[in-house]
Amino acid sequence: MPPVDRATDPLAPLLDLPDVPAAVARVRDALVALHDHPANRQGWPASAAEAGMRAARASAALDGAPLATGDEVTHPALAGAVRVAEQTGRLLGVWRTSPLQALARLHVLAAADLVPADRRDDLGRPRAGGHVAERLGLLAELVTGATRAPGPVLVAIVHGELLALQPFGSADGVVARGAARLAAISAGLDPRGLAVPEVGHLRRAAEYREAAVDFAAGGPAGVRTWLLHCCAQWEAGAAEGASIAGARG
Repeated sequence: MPPVDRATDPLAPLLDLPDVPAAVARVRDALVALHDHPANRQGWPASAAEAGMRAARASAALDGAPLATGDEVTHPALAGAVRVAEQTGRLLGVWRTSPLQALARLHVLAAADLVPADRRDDLGRPRAGGHVAERLGLLAELVTGATRAPGPVLVAIVHGELLALQPFGSADGVVARGAARLAAISAGLDPRGLAVPEVGHLRRAAEYREAAVDFAAGGPAGVRTWLLHCCAQWEAGAAEGASIAGARG
């Protein structure tokens, strides 16, 4: 990837925040090691499938579902998160070219069991007001080439902005985390979807929510807090992915 243009790239200033470049480098190293794990050189689809399911369970738990340990899916938030995980591969091409369309589809998948029948027509439609449409448009521009920022930075911005915007009014957390996974795969950060940062976010749920609030408030300090939290959980997610690979031999 070409270097970041410090004069024109909207995310370039984030690379000057203290400790962020080092955190980005650690994430990249951890994910390279995960993809190089012997079990992931040939049989990576099995690792990716398990990572997706662990991600779904943790993401749903962050939105209030009981933390599931088996195959049974009964809570509506978990059902939605599982649908999101199952459709990630199919949505990847849409995400790369039409991210707003992909976000709409993520919401349909995530919130189908959460909204009343008389509101089903609203699924996938961002709410009006609050500059939601404008900010989603800017986010789409970043995803489709307006930045050359490193993958961990772009993924954290996608995740944090969607949490801050709450664009749909239901299942926004599952949508934000699903979009972050799509962004990570698309950007080449985690091209096979082997890491499970959602587990890290869940284990540090209070920190996750506080960092998201700091990000939404704006300002360099709040953005730095969020970026460092996200990078740390991608490192933790790489370790979770390695445990999946290790169990496979």
